[in-house]
Amino acid sequence: MKNFFYTLIAFLVLTNINAQIKKPVTWTSKVEKVSETEFNLVMNATIEEGWHVYSQFTPEDGPLPIVLEFKNQKGNYELVGKAKESPYKKQFNADFGVDEYYFEKKFTLIQKVKITNPKVGKILLNVDYQVCKDGCINDDKDFSFAIPVIESAAVVTPAVDTTKVAPTTTVDTTKTEVKAAIETAAKVAPKKEEKKGLWTIFFLAFLGGFAALLTPCVFPMIPMTVSFFTKQSKTPAQGKRNAIIYGISIIGIYVVLGLAVTGIFGADALNALSTNVWFNIIFFVLLVVFATSFLGAFEIMLPNSWANKVDRQADRGGIVGILFMALALAIVSFSCTGPIVGTLLVESASKGGIAPIIGMLGFSSALALPFMLFAMFPGWMHSLPKSGGWLNTVKVSLGFLELALAFKFLSNADLVLQLHYFERETFLAIWIAIFGAWAFYLFGKITLPHDSPITHISVGRLGLALTVLAFTIYMIPGLWGAPLKLISAFPPPETYSESPNGVGGSSNGTGEKLPEGAELGPHGIVVFTDYEEGMAYANKVKKPALLDFTGHACVNCRKMENNVWSEEKVLKILKNDVVVISLFADDKRPLPKEEQFVSKSTGAEIETIGDKWTDFMITKYNTNTQPLYVLVDNKGNNLNKVTPTTSYDPDVALYENWLKQGIVNFKK
Repeated sequence: MKNFFYTLIAFLVLTNINAQIKKPVTWTSKVEKVSETEFNLVMNATIEEGWHVYSQFTPEDGPLPIVLEFKNQKGNYELVGKAKESPYKKQFNADFGVDEYYFEKKFTLIQKVKITNPKVGKILLNVDYQVCKDGCINDDKDFSFAIPVIESAAVVTPAVDTTKVAPTTTVDTTKTEVKAAIETAAKVAPKKEEKKGLWTIFFLAFLGGFAALLTPCVFPMIPMTVSFFTKQSKTPAQGKRNAIIYGISIIGIYVVLGLAVTGIFGADALNALSTNVWFNIIFFVLLVVFATSFLGAFEIMLPNSWANKVDRQADRGGIVGILFMALALAIVSFSCTGPIVGTLLVESASKGGIAPIIGMLGFSSALALPFMLFAMFPGWMHSLPKSGGWLNTVKVSLGFLELALAFKFLSNADLVLQLHYFERETFLAIWIAIFGAWAFYLFGKITLPHDSPITHISVGRLGLALTVLAFTIYMIPGLWGAPLKLISAFPPPETYSESPNGVGGSSNGTGEKLPEGAELGPHGIVVFTDYEEGMAYANKVKKPALLDFTGHACVNCRKMENNVWSEEKVLKILKNDVVVISLFADDKRPLPKEEQFVSKSTGAEIETIGDKWTDFMITKYNTNTQPLYVLVDNKGNNLNKVTPTTSYDPDVALYENWLKQGIVNFKK
C-alpha cells in the first residue's frame, strides 16, 4: 500500500510536469513517389489556436525560421531545390524592424529528393522551428521516411512495413492527397498581407520608373519620340493610337523580363537566396558597380550592335516597327535604367511568387506613361522642363542611394556569419559619410565628371540638400547609442556593436569596468549569459539573481525588453538591485563534446548551448516557453512564493511589484 501511495504521488507529479511542457505543434508525414528515383517528403503540421510558426523564408534579424536538417544525406540522396511550403502570412515586426513570415492553424512542407543509393531504406530529417504565442518555444521534430529499395534501376514498391516508420509517419504514394493537403493549407493562410506586399512592390517600382524617367538617358527622348509620332502619323487619331501601342510595348518588354526571371529561377528560389551569405555579398558588389556608374566613373551599356539591329527593324513601320522602337528605348537607355531594373528585380524576386512581374509592371508603367500622354496631347510638351544639368543631378543622387543600400547587404552577410567586422557603428559611419557627401554635392561643394558648371542652385535642389543634410545629422547620435527608429530596419541591431553603449561610452555607462563574464544587454543593463558565472557574481555582491530565459529571435522577449524593461522604475531595479542572467534558449553554438549529454527529463540529446538552457527550464521550472523570469537567491531557490515565475505580460506595474516582492523576500 505504501509503495502504491508513492507511485501515485510520483505519477501526479510527472503529470503536472508534463502539463507544463507545451507542444503546440503536432505533425504527420508521408512519402509521395514522383518517379523511379524521386520522392516527395511531405510534412503536415497542425498548430494550436493562437500560436504561430515562422516560415523558412523569414528575413534575417527576425524570429527563427524553420530549418530542415537531413541526417543521412551524404552518398544516399540529393535534395531537389528548397522545401516548398504553404502560403504564409506577412506582418511587420517593429521590435525587430523586419517583416515576419508565419503560419497559423496548419501548414505543409514538401521536400523533393532524388535517391542516389538504391538501398538507403530511409531518410532521417530533423525540422527545427520556433512557435510563439504569449511566449516562444524553440522546438524540433525528427522524421524517419521509409523509402522502398530500388532494384536494378527500376523502382519496386512493396508493401511498406509501417512498424519501421516513426510513429507519426505514414507512407502514402497518392499524389492527390498531397495536393489536397497543400490546397487546404493555402486556404488557411489569408492572402491580404500578400496583396498588400504586392501593392507596395508596385508602388516602389513605379517610383523607380519615375526616377529612371528623370535621367539623361531617358528624359531627352520624350520630345524626340513624341515628335516622331506626330510627324509620321497621317492623322492625330493615328498618332495617339501609335503612342498607346508604343507605351504598351514598353510595358510588355519589361513584364516579359519579370516573367523570365520568375520562370528561370522559380517563384521562391531568389526568396531562399536572400538569406544566403554569398547572395548578399554578390549583390553588395553589384550595387557598388551600379552606384559607381551613376556617379560618373563609367557607363554600363549593352553592345551597340544590338541597338543598330533594333533600329533597322524599327524602320519597318506598323505595329512591328513600333514594338522595335520600344525595344530600342530599353537598349539605348540601359546605362541609366539597367542599375534600377537590376535592383528592383532582385528586391522583388526575393519576395517570391509573382513579385518580379508586379515590379516590372510598376517600373514600366511609370516609364511608358509620359510617352503616351505627351504623344496624345502634344500641347503639354510646352510645360516640360528643358533638359540640362539637373538630369545628371538626378542620376548622381540615385548613385548615392544605391551606394548606401549596398552596405545593407554587406551588413546582412556579416550578421549571418557573426564576424563583427561590420558592426552598427561602422555601418552608421559609412551612411553618415555617404549622405553627408550627397548633401555637399547638392549644395554644389562637390562636382563629379558629368556635371555642368553651375552659378547657382535651384530652390528644389536646395530643398533636397537640406533634407539630406537633416537626415545625416539625425544619424550622428546613433554612434552614441540613439535608437534611430526611422531607419531601424537598415543598420545592425544596437546589441551588434563595438560598444552597445555607443562610441565613446564607458564600459557600463557609469565608468566602472564590467565584471568578468558580463556584457551590456538591453538599455545598458549588465547581464551574464552563463548561469554559473552569473550566480557566482550574485553571491559575491550579495544580490538576488534574475534568471531571464530568452532567445535571440524571441519576439515577446524583445517586447518585454522594449516596453517593460525600458520603464524607469523597472530599469533602475534591473541595473542596481539584481544580477541579470540571460540564458538564450535558441543559441545554436555547439557545446564542447565533453559537456554534451542526454536529458533525463525529455530524453533529448543536449548538443548546443540553447539545448542546455532549454533543458534547464524544463527540469527546474517545468516549462519550455520564453520569456520566463525567475528571481532566485544565492542558492538558486525561488524568492517569489505566490508567483514563483512570470512570463510575457506587458503590465509594467505588475512586473515591478513582482521584482520588488522578490527583493524584499531576499532581504529577510
